[in-house]
Amino acid sequence: MTYHLNSSVGKVSAPPIAESAAWLEGNSSNLPAINLSQAVPSYLPAPELADYVAKCIKDGSANLYTDILGLPDLREALAAHMSSAYRGTVNASDVAITAGCNQAFCAAVLALARPGDNIVLAAPWYFNNQMWLEMQGIEVRAIPAIDETDALPRPQDLASVCDERTRAMVLISPNNPTGAVYPPELLDAFFDTCQTLQIALLVDETYKDFLDPASPPHNLFGRENWGETLVQLYSFSKVYALTGARVGSLIAGPQMIEAVEKIIDCVAICAPHTGQKAALFGLQNLDGWKREKRLIMADRLQAMKAAFAAHAANYRIVSAGAFFAYLSHPYVNHDARAVAMGLAQHCGVLTLPGSMFGPEQDGYLRLAFANVDASAMEEAARRLGDYQPRA
Repeated sequence: MTYHLNSSVGKVSAPPIAESAAWLEGNSSNLPAINLSQAVPSYLPAPELADYVAKCIKDGSANLYTDILGLPDLREALAAHMSSAYRGTVNASDVAITAGCNQAFCAAVLALARPGDNIVLAAPWYFNNQMWLEMQGIEVRAIPAIDETDALPRPQDLASVCDERTRAMVLISPNNPTGAVYPPELLDAFFDTCQTLQIALLVDETYKDFLDPASPPHNLFGRENWGETLVQLYSFSKVYALTGARVGSLIAGPQMIEAVEKIIDCVAICAPHTGQKAALFGLQNLDGWKREKRLIMADRLQAMKAAFAAHAANYRIVSAGAFFAYLSHPYVNHDARAVAMGLAQHCGVLTLPGSMFGPEQDGYLRLAFANVDASAMEEAARRLGDYQPRA
């Protein structure tokens, strides 16, 4: 018997990270691989967090399901954190704890849109967002987020791609793949535009903890009736080095939270209990550790910029921040996929081609510079600068 598979899933491209990892198998350079593809912290979780999670597993306190929307103490703690960090008002009832930020996005989309609807992404976009929308039969519409001067989308472009079946605008800041940090006034303008258009604004802030906390990333949680428009998506994975623990969050108004609860229950019942315990421990105990890692990432960003200026000036850094840099590559007669494969196979440096992140991105590469120590940046830049693609 032949499976009758969902054609919407079949049309979606294979997972890009898994595909690109295979390129290193053909590495002919005999040089140690430098992996700048998937964004994964290169350091271990805080020792005290690891000890705490081990204790929870041993004593059985993290072995059962939690409430569908998460541990009440974690929801309270995250609401308090967001209220303080954004100088706004977030209540525990506004918080859903999810199995990572990807699940938060998937749940938000299922709550908002049906097949035949459309959702707007800023191009270049995070490929998993596109993949999920296409699997659901939801049309992806795009507005540009790259020009000669910056990597920011424009609110004035949004209305031109919307119609009566548009359900949401998705923004990521700090951005994946470009690293761009969207200023508060830009997010304010998108919020106003989405309110006017009567669509949701989904803001993914997975990497917010790598920004200077002296001023809030935006003021949206202080806006009146924010819970009728804004859906914030977040992850504990990067900040506490918990990518495998799969714990994130979705913050929204009551109608969205009610819908998301049904979705989470059918998909995972709840986020992993151990991950939730770890996230709560981090919020309550690791502010100093978090600051240390933020400064490490800032050092890596500066090291990358200096290394490229010295050894790979033929690449233009379009935008960089948090974990990522988006580069314009110099090989005008070669598409981004060919360049990325060549760098992996002949230089041992794994990057991702811009073509994995949307249309008209063949001139770009994405680097997850946060994956490697600052001391490795010079070697990575030298290999990229020396690379000559084959005809």
